[in-house]
This record gives sequence, C-alpha cells and structure tokens, in this order.
Amino acid sequence: MAGGMSGRVVMVTGANAGMGKEIVFALAGMGATVVMVCRDSGRGEAARREVQERSGSGDVELLVADLSSQQSIRNLVREFAASHDRLHVLVNNAGITQPRRIETADGLESVFATNHLGPFLLTNLLLPLLTASAPSRVVTVASGAHTMGKIDFDDVQASRRYNEIAVYNQSKLANLLFTYELARRIAGTGVSANAADPGFVKTNLRVPFPYSIFSFMRGAAVDGARPAVFLASSPEVGGVSGRYFGRKGEVRSSKASLDEADARRLWTLSAQLTHLDAEG
Repeated sequence: MAGGMSGRVVMVTGANAGMGKEIVFALAGMGATVVMVCRDSGRGEAARREVQERSGSGDVELLVADLSSQQSIRNLVREFAASHDRLHVLVNNAGITQPRRIETADGLESVFATNHLGPFLLTNLLLPLLTASAPSRVVTVASGAHTMGKIDFDDVQASRRYNEIAVYNQSKLANLLFTYELARRIAGTGVSANAADPGFVKTNLRVPFPYSIFSFMRGAAVDGARPAVFLASSPEVGGVSGRYFGRKGEVRSSKASLDEADARRLWTLSAQLTHLDAEG
C-alpha cells in the first residue's frame, strides 16, 4: 500500500484498543509496516485483523509482551530483532492506572513500572536499532495530568503511601522528563524524541473519582491519537526533538518537567531499577 510511511517500520505499544489501535490504523493506512505490541494474544490478534481490514494493509504484525515485566520487554526486543533489521518509529503508548498498589514480577509498583520504566527500558534496548535506521523517531504518549505530578524520589514506588491519582500523575511527569533527557542524550544521532498529549479522551484506562464525573466530556480515541500520529509521521517535525505536542501543535509543559537535574536523577534511578546501568 503506497503512502507517506511506505517502507517505514513502526512499533506501537498498548496497541489492541483505544488510542493505540487508532495510532496503528492511521500509520498502517499511510503504508507503514506496523508491529503491534499487546499484552493479550487473543485481543491483540483480533485487533490486528480489524486494523488490517479497516486499513487495507497487509503489513500489520503482532508481538505479545507485558510492559510491566522487564524480562518480557527483553524478550520482545529479541523477538523483534530476530525478524526486523530496521525500526524507524517507536510509539510508547501503553499505560495503566491502578486503584490500589500492586507489585510487578520485578517487585516494582505497577503504574511506575508500566508507564515509565517500561518505555524507558524498551526505548534504550531499541536505541541501537533506531540509530542504525536513522532518521528515526521515539514518540511517548504523556498526558496533561503531568502538570499535577511530582516525582517523589523519597518514595517513588509509593510504598509508604499510595494514591491512585498521584501515582498516575507522577508517571506522566516521568514520561516528559524521560523524553527531554533522551532528546539531550541522543542529539546528533538522527533519532528524535518527542512527547504527545492526547487530551481527555476515551481509552481503556480506568478513570478514578472525582475525574470520572467528567467522563461524558471525554473525546474520541481517534482524536487523542492525532498528536502521536503527527509526531510519528509528519515531515514537519522531521528534525524536531525534545518537544511536547497536543492536538493544536506544540505545547509548553510544566516547570517541573523542564528540571534537568530531576531528569538526570530520574534517568540514573531508572537505569538502576531496570539494570541498564549494569549493562553499560
């Protein structure tokens, strides 16, 4: 299928429903080879078939991985590299909320592990392939919720006190600190790193009280997908890195998200928690 993304290989996480599926549909429709990363093989395969039928593209693949599990992420990267020698776009879209504190197989708080450490580890492991495929792009789906977020370095795993909204907001602030620090670290490599703000849209994410009161105001998933699709595909942002885009263009993120010292501190902590520091 001819299009502006023909010949480009894209990976999208959290791809079987909501915004993730709309991102896959849009990029497949532009001619990209899209690899959908889903946690559940049954739902993932059903979504893959649906995207193929809607987009008319035969280049939609499925890989199964749990972004809360570091071993699963490492297996995903090995499986992808075994069948692909190029990766032009990585869209970190997977995310969760949890009403109570749950630990992952790695003994980490699940929201921080899935929403931040998952993209952090996956991106770093795929960076050699992204660099070899340059020009390439990393797009991380953040949220306006980051403006209410605070990185609690004294209790980043929320082991002393767990609040669903605070934990989610922290993870979304972490997405932006990660994106900006990544952009600084990979400057000059031909790989860009940007973040997308989908707005308040209908997704499979649980909406906690009191925000659930306003659920009727949530927009369609296809609208929420637009900033990520734009950052993944538009020639307009080919050389742009370290920025944050919403539906109407570039957005200035919170003061806390621009704190370079916190970004470096979070990077170091994340490398330790994902054992990247031991790998060099």
